[in-house]
Amino acid sequence: ILTGHIDILDEYEGVGQALRDLGAEHDFLIFEDRKFADIGNTVAHQYTGGVYKIGSWADLVTVHAVAGPGIVDAFDQSIKSMAGPPRGILLLAEMSSKGALATGDYTKSTLDMATKATHVVCGFIASGRLDSKHDEETDAGMIYCTPGVQFEASGDHLGQQYTSPDVVVRERGSDVIIVGRGVYHAPNPATEAEKYRKAGWDAYMARIHRE
Repeated sequence: ILTGHIDILDEYEGVGQALRDLGAEHDFLIFEDRKFADIGNTVAHQYTGGVYKIGSWADLVTVHAVAGPGIVDAFDQSIKSMAGPPRGILLLAEMSSKGALATGDYTKSTLDMATKATHVVCGFIASGRLDSKHDEETDAGMIYCTPGVQFEASGDHLGQQYTSPDVVVRERGSDVIIVGRGVYHAPNPATEAEKYRKAGWDAYMARIHRE
């Protein structure tokens, strides 16, 4: 899975299609971490139109639940109207930044929203698996993706909090680690990405053997 933020690029023309072509060639999904958070009609236009036309090339996008179920309905209708491979959305149940408000009842409401839309919601952004905080039926079939992953548990001056791949996957039960600066700030990003891939896989194998 390749995760990105398309709206921070200085130049965009042709990038979406280039990503789509590379994903098909090398067999990876494109995950646009857009964090949509508006009323249904607006996000439908943001997803299918505008400069980026994100829905035409992204397999997965992140969506805040703060706007209510209408935002999920908007993605459901937009995805059904588009040709091409299956697409899905990840709801933000939690965030990795210090003091984030996505906790408690908000997180529970996000999970409730997902259970009513499993045809379009394929997982969550969270610090780990949430079945201990909710019923297991909600969790079934959902992919858990955790951001803020680095080998050294630390943070930055803007509130980001980092956790290691082993803690995220083996202890907290996540399925996917999201690594940003740990890879692209490394002297050799490709080599560093492989280290994270291996660390995540080793942690996963340790978890399932323990279970």
